[in-house]
Amino acid sequence: MEFTHFNESGRAYMVEVSGKEDTKRIAVATGIIKMKKETINMIKEGLIKKGDVLSVAQVGGIMGAKKTSDLIPMCHNIFLTGADISFNIFEDSIEIKSEVKTVGKTGVEMEALTAVSLAALTIYDMCKAIDKDMVISDIKLIKKTGGKSGEYVRKE
Repeated sequence: MEFTHFNESGRAYMVEVSGKEDTKRIAVATGIIKMKKETINMIKEGLIKKGDVLSVAQVGGIMGAKKTSDLIPMCHNIFLTGADISFNIFEDSIEIKSEVKTVGKTGVEMEALTAVSLAALTIYDMCKAIDKDMVISDIKLIKKTGGKSGEYVRKE
C-alpha cells in the first residue's frame, strides 16, 4: 500500500520503492451496486439499450485497473500481469469482484479497488436511463498477498 509522506518543506511525495524486492502480489476487492429488481431482470435478459452490461463493465474494470496511476495521484505506475472482474447477480444487486496481479516492488490494492469502482460506475452509466436510484457501496479490499507486509485477509 502506498502512503503519502511529506518532506521537510511539507510537500507530499511518492514513496521510493527502488530498494524493495520484486515479489508476486495479488489483491482482491469487492463492491456492490444496488438497483431495482426490474433493472436486474433487464440486465439478465439483455434488454439494456447500451448493450451487454456485464461484459462492458468487465472491460471497464480492467481498463480502470490499468489506469489507476493516472487517476490516483501518489500511486506508482505498475505493470499488471493479470486482472479479472467477476459478478454475482442477486435479486436487487450485483456484487463485483476484482483480482489483480503483478510481480513488482509495490502492491496492487489500489488497482483492485479501482477496478471494482470502474466496473460499478460502468454498470451505473449503462443503466441510468432506467434506474437513477442505483447505489454503489461497500467497496473494500478483501485480500492481498506479497511484499514485506505479507498476507492480509479481511476478517468480516
